[in-house]
Amino acid sequence: MEGSAAVAVSVTTGRPYPFERRRRLSPAALAVTNEKVLPAYSTVVINGVVRALDFTLLSIIGIASYLGYVVPIDGFSWYAILAVLAMSLVAVISFQAAEMYDIQIYRGRLRQFTRLISCWTLVFLLFIGASFFAKLGDSVSRVWLATFFVSGFVTLVVERMGLRSLVRRWAREGRLGRRTVIVGSDENGEKLIKALRQQHDSDLKLLGVFDDRNDGRALDTCAGLPKLGKINDIVEFARRTRVDLVLFALPISAESRILAMLKKLWVLPVDIRLSAHTNKLRFRPRSYSYIGSVPTLGMFEQPITDWDMVLKWAFDRGVGAILLVLLAPVMALTALAIKLDSPGPVLFRQKRFGFNNERIDVLKFRSLYHHQADPLAAKVVTKNDPRVTRVGRIIRKTSLDELPQLFNVVFKGNLSIVGPRPHAVQGKLHSRLFDETVDGYFARHRVKPGITGWAQINGWRGEIDNEEKIQKRVEFDLYYIENWSLLFDLYILIKTPWALIKGENAY
Repeated sequence: MEGSAAVAVSVTTGRPYPFERRRRLSPAALAVTNEKVLPAYSTVVINGVVRALDFTLLSIIGIASYLGYVVPIDGFSWYAILAVLAMSLVAVISFQAAEMYDIQIYRGRLRQFTRLISCWTLVFLLFIGASFFAKLGDSVSRVWLATFFVSGFVTLVVERMGLRSLVRRWAREGRLGRRTVIVGSDENGEKLIKALRQQHDSDLKLLGVFDDRNDGRALDTCAGLPKLGKINDIVEFARRTRVDLVLFALPISAESRILAMLKKLWVLPVDIRLSAHTNKLRFRPRSYSYIGSVPTLGMFEQPITDWDMVLKWAFDRGVGAILLVLLAPVMALTALAIKLDSPGPVLFRQKRFGFNNERIDVLKFRSLYHHQADPLAAKVVTKNDPRVTRVGRIIRKTSLDELPQLFNVVFKGNLSIVGPRPHAVQGKLHSRLFDETVDGYFARHRVKPGITGWAQINGWRGEIDNEEKIQKRVEFDLYYIENWSLLFDLYILIKTPWALIKGENAY
């Protein structure tokens, strides 16, 4: 976060942020950040959804054909329903064994359809064999079995054709590729880039290389990729465009350089790996994760990904909607009290830090006199602050002023129910910005901010008037990020009312 500018412009909204510091990027880096980039889709989630869809469709077809043909003739039997469910489950297992749940397979046509008919036929042969040995062959309707086989196969083919179309479109949009930058613009970097390009069906999109060196060892173009800047530029670059993976091409022997770089980059919500393809040291195979055949060592991972992200999204929207309905009377009474107490709007917007340092507008009930409003929070509210209204003192003490942020959670999606509290973009301690006071401050923005959080229920809320308070907030926030789980969120949410009743350090 070096360099400064009098006015900077938000990448997402285009609105200026007064006095915000932004690092200048090279023309090559700016060209990449100016490209339109859509959010990525998790291949893990896609594969899981396809598995569930396969099982559901086959179960519905099998049960529907049984109810439509067999039941009117022979009556209903729960054993037949269980048999259909078992066949559907075995089909999904067979598809998994045949490696059919893979993004690259979805893109093809002949390969997946041949595997599809082979696995689906195997399922029926297994069912016929099991019926024979159980001496149930005479009780199984051949018409129903043939109908289930044909209609199931046709449905699977139609489903896969639709999936193929979707996947190909997502690939064109860049939603399935991992946007990757390489650290190290030298011979090692060239070897790594060439090795990555040799991988068949790779999902990597190589954006460019970064290197701190200014001498002849750092190439301006590395295996055809442009040098985008220095290591310090990666943080700003990753905040202007989507970066999913930072891959070091440096040898493990360059330990001091790697550690210095990691100290700068760990604040980003991206995967950071060290390539091991040129290292002479050999670790146990389990130590490596592979990109195709290229071995890598994981340094840092995105905190919440794949199904965890889906669970947190569902928790935020579901719980947020319920709380919004339950607390609607309280919010209405609070709004009325604010309106009767002092002139001005009931709500106001304040700039806060969001995910990956994105600036977001957070809604709050107005607690200050309208003519003394402070949207940038340049001046901290202190005890007995004359800017605070009579109603404002009550709603700040009880955190009722935060309730409108439920609209951010449910409708905008830029806040979570639980997460690190979003600080104001101009939040300061004794004239020093928070990120200048605490090392690794921006690492708390690796996840979405929340209405309540681990720091808040442990007493670290309200005014920040000494260094310990901001350090403790960051410490508790980082603990939450590293130990996140849905149960942890639920525990924090349950403990929040008690923390509000205590009302420590809030005025």
